[in-house]
Amino acid sequence: MRKLDKDDMVLKAKIASRIKSLRKATGKGMTAFAKDTDKDKQSQNRWEKQGASISTINKFCKEIGISLSEFFNDPLFEK
Repeated sequence: MRKLDKDDMVLKAKIASRIKSLRKATGKGMTAFAKDTDKDKQSQNRWEKQGASISTINKFCKEIGISLSEFFNDPLFEK
């Protein structure tokens, strides 16, 4: 597996932050959100700390009722 460069690491951190902020916007804690979406808390925690793949992001978006465009349409991703 190839080592991530600085830009990749920054993007992963932004994705993790966005996942966390959107989960918090649902008004649910990590445990409740994981239970409601049939995920384990450890997976949710990993996504919020380390980011996620595009397929995982897509599933997350479907679970909270937004599109991938809406996920990435955030000032966080403008730079």
